Amino acid sequence: MRIQARERPLADIARGRRLLACNQHNSQHFRCRLCGDTLSHRGEIMIEAILPADVAAVDTFDDPPDAVLLPGEEQIIGSSVEKRRREFITARHCARLALARIGVPPTPILSGESREPLWPSGVVGAITHCAGYRGVVVAPSSRVTTVGIDAEPNEPLTNGVLEAVALPDERIHVAELLEARPEIRWDRMLFSAKESVYKSWFPLARRWLDFEDAVVTMRPGSAGALAGDFEARLLVTGPRVDGKRVTGFTGRWLVDHGLILTAIVVPVAVSTGPSHTRVSVDAR
Repeated sequence: MRIQARERPLADIARGRRLLACNQHNSQHFRCRLCGDTLSHRGEIMIEAILPADVAAVDTFDDPPDAVLLPGEEQIIGSSVEKRRREFITARHCARLALARIGVPPTPILSGESREPLWPSGVVGAITHCAGYRGVVVAPSSRVTTVGIDAEPNEPLTNGVLEAVALPDERIHVAELLEARPEIRWDRMLFSAKESVYKSWFPLARRWLDFEDAVVTMRPGSAGALAGDFEARLLVTGPRVDGKRVTGFTGRWLVDHGLILTAIVVPVAVSTGPSHTRVSVDAR
């Protein structure tokens, strides 16, 4: 069966992102990549454009000075370099803001054996960060089964990385997309989509998923669009969800502010409506 989550129409996404104007900056937590000044986010959270209504998200382009760690979190970050500390502290700060949006009070977010975030009981979520961006998505586990997100710069992968993460057919797929739409770094998009697949997979399977264990197909959407969707077909046996075998994931992507964002959300309830994102499962 296919499980879907409500999404904003793709046609609305790029139009909504254009409301960020360099002459209207007034927030201390968001910074324009064009002029470097602080930016009014006007209530918009960038990753929300590719997320369903059932989740809560918070993202930022800066590290707010009021972000702090809660008991137990300092031990996780330990003696890490300053860059890693800033990423970690801001991500936990964003996580608590996102949790507040679904009614969960501030709580330490520790890490599991595989370095995955340990969310409060009754919550699923995912964290991502890269240079200039941190984002968090959470949801009640009564409504969402799992979620995966990833952010990457819209820049080429370094030499050798594509060969390490992509299957032969995927490398052909990337080359074709780069020729048709060179303004989007489809090699980096593939990497990001596979990161989102892994983050969605792990809470369900509790085991590793290698890059070669899923084949990803990216769909560009309409001509010139900077948003679209992707599908990942698992090449290994997936876990069971509600008694049915997971065979793949479907997600959405967005390119904005020099970044590539990918997201997968698997809802608990089964829906067959036409405006949804899917996760593939079968009854074996």
